Amino acid sequence: MSISKKVAHKVEVVKGGAKKSAGRATGSPRLRMEGRCDQIKGNIKQAGAKIKDAFKH
Repeated sequence: MSISKKVAHKVEVVKGGAKKSAGRATGSPRLRMEGRCDQIKGNIKQAGAKIKDAFKH
């Protein structure tokens, strides 16, 4: 897996965390849920990349 993709997945997790925090601060359940979904997607992509790298070596 290329470094740029790994960074993109990590950015997605961080962006999701920021959205979730903003939703919590403003009281917006929709924004909180969007942030959590972004975090989950990023984590799944990171896990997939780790599995892919494990089988590559």
